[in-house]
Amino acid sequence: MPDIYDFTVQTASGETKTLTEYRGQVMLIVNTASKCGFTPQYAGLEALFRKYASQGFVVLGFPCNQFGAQEPGEISEIQTFCSLTYDVSFPLFAKIDVNGSDAAPLYKRLKSAAPGVLGSEAIKWNFTKFLIDREGSVLDRYAPTTTPESLESVIEAVLRKPVRS
Repeated sequence: MPDIYDFTVQTASGETKTLTEYRGQVMLIVNTASKCGFTPQYAGLEALFRKYASQGFVVLGFPCNQFGAQEPGEISEIQTFCSLTYDVSFPLFAKIDVNGSDAAPLYKRLKSAAPGVLGSEAIKWNFTKFLIDREGSVLDRYAPTTTPESLESVIEAVLRKPVRS
């Protein structure tokens, strides 16, 4: 199984890169949407990012239009919305699919490593969250209804966990 850092992603500017630059950081990977009932979670995600970034924590947002067509815009529109509405400064990437035959390979890996309810791998809705430790292990999947604020204690625990040599 490929290492999480080997996966290729497309940045919002269209550049292709791997997740290598996040090696050694705790990551919260989230599929996002700008016109969803959960969209206000951007504020909580940004608060987590700002609070813990200096300790090696990062939120990675992957806009997705697969759920109720709630992310219809181009990436430039999405970035503007996130910046102006929620002052988002964490990395946002190009729009992706998280389910189906065109699902991004990163998401195929996340879903198989941390299945959802009853072992289902499918992402059920926008703002599903995956927590990855400093060594690249997928620790858990969190439902869209799980607020960013409710993850603070688990993020703090993962940040305190010593890295294996």
